[in-house]
This record gives sequence, C-alpha cells and structure tokens, in this order.
Amino acid sequence: MNEFLEKYYTEYDEENRLVRNRVGQVEYLTTRKYIDEYLTDKDIKILEVGAGTGRYSVTLAKEGYNVAAVELVEHNLDILKSKLDGSENIFAVQGNALDLSMFDDNTFDLTLVLGPMYHLYKKDDKLTALKEAVRVTKQGGHIFVAYCMNEATVIQYVFCCNKLKEIMDLHMLTDDWQCISEPKDLFEMVRIEDINDLNAELSADRVKIIASDGASRYMRDYLEEFDDETFEKWLDYHFATCERLDFIGATNHSLDILKKVIINDTDYSVC
Repeated sequence: MNEFLEKYYTEYDEENRLVRNRVGQVEYLTTRKYIDEYLTDKDIKILEVGAGTGRYSVTLAKEGYNVAAVELVEHNLDILKSKLDGSENIFAVQGNALDLSMFDDNTFDLTLVLGPMYHLYKKDDKLTALKEAVRVTKQGGHIFVAYCMNEATVIQYVFCCNKLKEIMDLHMLTDDWQCISEPKDLFEMVRIEDINDLNAELSADRVKIIASDGASRYMRDYLEEFDDETFEKWLDYHFATCERLDFIGATNHSLDILKKVIINDTDYSVC
C-alpha cells in the first residue's frame, strides 16, 4: 500500500468530506442523483471499489440494496464497519482496485469507482483498475468512475493559493500545464483527453460524463453565505449544466458513466 496514502486517510476526516460544507454536498448530491437513475429495483447488485468510510455504500445498503464494499485503507474500513448494525445486506472487505479477483466476472449491475483513480499514477495501473471494474460488471451494466481534473488544480491551487514558484521549482507541471504527480503527492490530475484515452481500451462505452461539482468550488465562499433558498437555486443551476462539456475541464471532480458492452457469443464464427 502507498504509505503516503495510508497516512493521509488515517489523519484526514474523510467521513465528513461530503457533508461538512456545501461544496462537498454538491458533489454528493450530484453523484447520488445519477446513481439513483440506475437503482431500478432492490434486486440489483452494487459494488463500490474504494468505498472510503462508506458514505455511498453504507447508505445504499441501509436503503435495502445488495452491496459489496472494497476499501484499501484499514482506518476507513473500520469507520465504514462501525456504521453497520447487522441488518444491512453488505459485504465489506479490505482490498485493492487493481485486483478484484475475489469477485467473478459479470457479477454486479452497478460498479462505483469513486476514489481509486485519484491515487493511481501510471496508465497501466489506471487501465488495470478500470478493466477489473468492467470485468466484474454484468454485460449492459454500468460503471461510475470519478476523476480529479487538472485545470481546477492549476487555477485554484497553483495560482489562487500562490503555489506557482513552489510547483515550478519542483517540476510538477509540463510545458502545457499538465500536473505531474507521484505517490507522495497523493492525488493524480487528468484532462478529458486522458480519460478518453483510457476508455478507448475498455469494453465499455460512455453514457455521459458529469461535472460533479462544476463551478461550486470556485464559488465556495459564496455558497456558505447563501441562504437555503439561494443554495437550492444554485443546485438547480448546477444540475441543469453539469452535463455541459463547458464545465468538464474546469470542475474539480468529474464522473464518467460507462456501460459495459453487451457481447452476443452467437455473433462469432470460426473461419
């Protein structure tokens, strides 16, 4: 395990990341909005890879869904399990997104990969995680993949936080302003073309890609000052625009929704 990652999540309040402020709430509400579109009946099987402290997987299990939750960091998994009372239909286990061999092919209707891609730095590792997620998903099932986006980091961290000299001295930017990360940096930033390049090697097609928090992090100080009515209007605006490609490059988090290709074995013939 990445020692930097384990230390980070042991000290960081991941449990409250999506609820402690309105930016986190926007990301959570947006992700749930799109997950909910695929919760067609209570019999569907859901896998969350990189389940963290269970903000999604535990909630879904308590809503009556059949859930498997895989989490790399023991500290996060302990918190996840502490929220269960035994009535939930959930299997929670420590594991790695790069190896889901504990699950058979074509097992899950919906596979959530909402954290692992933040912490994978090599293309081969990213593809391994994505192919594993696709493998365990049923034909015609859906895979949700979250990414951290490059431009939001350059604008908000490099420039707004006055980190330009530090980042340049550490050679953490390419000439075309692509962030360069390694495990000690904790997070990997991508551009839409990077995601498209990965998808080109998968047996899955994009349904849509979402700007999970859109412009919300740029607006974070204002969001906290909004009254409830104004915040609701912001959510209306965000939901109306989060599928626009205008926002994908500049959002902090994107959500790529894929559908596993249906293969009809009868289409193949031996020459």
